[in-house]
Amino acid sequence: MRLPANAILDIAPVGAVERILLLMLPGAKNTPQQLADYGFMRELRDRGLAVDVLALDAHVDLYLDQVQIERLLHDTLDEARAHGYRRIWLLGISLGGTGAMLCATQRRAEIEGMFLLAPFLGTRGIIAEVEAAGGLRRWQAGEIGSRDHERALLAQIRRSCFETKELPPVYLGYGSEDRYRGASILLSEHVPQNRLSVLGGGHDWETWILLWRRLLDKAPFGA
Repeated sequence: MRLPANAILDIAPVGAVERILLLMLPGAKNTPQQLADYGFMRELRDRGLAVDVLALDAHVDLYLDQVQIERLLHDTLDEARAHGYRRIWLLGISLGGTGAMLCATQRRAEIEGMFLLAPFLGTRGIIAEVEAAGGLRRWQAGEIGSRDHERALLAQIRRSCFETKELPPVYLGYGSEDRYRGASILLSEHVPQNRLSVLGGGHDWETWILLWRRLLDKAPFGA
């Protein structure tokens, strides 16, 4: 399997009739190696899950140009499916949540489920706008400029939640003291309680790995 630059592929040592691929998208200034160092792959291995991991170097520079991040995500999904993966999950942390949502809304039929840890889905200004409107259900995007990617993404998330109802199952976790928790709170109103985890903590690795363990304890991949 051809890997994107700086990506890490971690293959599960256990066999399965149908293996799962989990695409991990780290935060803005984080790396695939940090995902490994903080134990995100190890948590899967300790549970004996037949889940292969591909951690992408989806750094902040890619998100500055929507075309670049979308190309990386689409090319990666195409490559994964060419290698026989039919069960594909996403994990997006912080800004990686933007990448996960782009995948989930643009290629819904190919995504089985997704994890979002403290997802960054927009600056505080637009999140406050959605809050003031009474939440995602009542918010109206209005005119969307050609480079207003945050507004466009939130509008797509709204459509996927309430109009087409085609968003994959979401497992959401965030820290109650996270400075970016506004987006998570908006999403949490539309995530079933059995797929939600909130604990004391901020926007940091120590909180994220604890949340990751809690979400995995919910047996998201099934039997």
